[in-house]
Amino acid sequence: HGNACPYEALQVSTDIVEAINSDGSLTAFANLTLTPEERFVLSYWNWAYSLISSANEILLFSEKNTNWDSPADKEHFQAEARFFRAYAYRTLIYLYGDVPYVGTILYDFKLNFTRTPKDEVLRHIIDDLKFASEYLPDDPDQVKDGKLTKWAALHLLSEMYLLQKDYVSAEKAALDVINSKHYELMKTRFGVNKDKPGDVFSDLFIENNQNRGSGNLESIWVLQLEYNSTGGGSNSTDWTRRAWIPNYSAITGFVLADTLGGRGIAQIVPMKWWIGTGGTNATGDVAGIYNSNDIRNSNYNIKRNWYYNNPSYSSLYGKKCNITDATWFSTKQLFPALTKFFYGRAENLSLTGSYRDRMKFRLSETYLLLAEAYLGQNDPAKAASAMNEVRRRAGVPDIDATNLTMDELLNERIRELVGEESRRFTLVRTGKLLDRVRAYNTTIKDKITDKDLLWPIPQSIIDSNRDAEFPQNPGYN
Repeated sequence: HGNACPYEALQVSTDIVEAINSDGSLTAFANLTLTPEERFVLSYWNWAYSLISSANEILLFSEKNTNWDSPADKEHFQAEARFFRAYAYRTLIYLYGDVPYVGTILYDFKLNFTRTPKDEVLRHIIDDLKFASEYLPDDPDQVKDGKLTKWAALHLLSEMYLLQKDYVSAEKAALDVINSKHYELMKTRFGVNKDKPGDVFSDLFIENNQNRGSGNLESIWVLQLEYNSTGGGSNSTDWTRRAWIPNYSAITGFVLADTLGGRGIAQIVPMKWWIGTGGTNATGDVAGIYNSNDIRNSNYNIKRNWYYNNPSYSSLYGKKCNITDATWFSTKQLFPALTKFFYGRAENLSLTGSYRDRMKFRLSETYLLLAEAYLGQNDPAKAASAMNEVRRRAGVPDIDATNLTMDELLNERIRELVGEESRRFTLVRTGKLLDRVRAYNTTIKDKITDKDLLWPIPQSIIDSNRDAEFPQNPGYN
């Protein structure tokens, strides 16, 4: 994307994080001063259409090819291409609304594109995912790590049916994944650290625990990364660690350590209302949204106690460094930190990127998509049953159907998926972006309007489309 913070642009101006003294490329997204000239407004557009172009090229030439290795290869490669085309259009309609639908390679230069209605694009997305779910491999144990299966397509299909408000179809797609017998929520310790202190939720995010070979049967689709390996990603591929981990090494008495998350610079910081202060904040405690027994709030998953670790400062070494409002919201040097994003290499602690395999879809989210589908059908009892599968793994009491609202489901998605999901997408899909920002984001609660439900269309796209009118999104003219 040509600059820092593209990932963070999908997290800020929602209900979960603040952007304080962050990279300038994030500022307009965080404070709702977006213009059609902003870098990521264009780069997300270009990324999506580049992926669409590649998918369309595969689809076009797959129809011309006559020397497949096996009879099923044609549909297999088409299924992969159509999944990724759907994945790209998903981003486009979440961010921009109506966008040009291009279903094949265009050989003639074109300057008269028009905006296809979002609902029509969404129908194409669903068609692609239905095809993908039919022709992608069924058995995840028979594919290489990171390769798609039909279950990844069905997981995403459930989400897209939710966006379409076809809640019955969303329910069916989610249940197909859940009932496939290939996946299960991890409820016992597993992987490389199973005999060390921790819990099963923290095991999910330990390096090398993301794929099925580690015993992880929860992951449905995993982005493959590997340090110092060709094709294993670059230092800019995954900056979630850089985004979420405090800049603790700037405090006298600290030194970079992989056990403290590696090099973080806190481009975004968690809001108090959900993560809570854990009794460490000098200006008063905030409870947060976690039950006291929730393993997702354990010390293994949210680091709240920080101890000086630089032996060169003997007067401080081993002593606790307290979190304060200043360290949290002014210097960004210390605050409760999500260990799911910890990553460090002892031989190169100054790394900015993370090279741990990254779970894109996992079964706990499928259950929460199912709960959302049941809420859409006004069936809170079944929604509670689906959500309680996730809560029981976390060790918290079942939620009663009478207490299950969309807001509570969105809170559960924070507990389970914060930072993994694109929070903007979730809030736009559920129609709760404005309400949640006004309730929890004090910086922009009086500023956000209907205009902010979409990003602007990149100005360079409008300017280059000179042979047909290409209207800007409302409020950005």
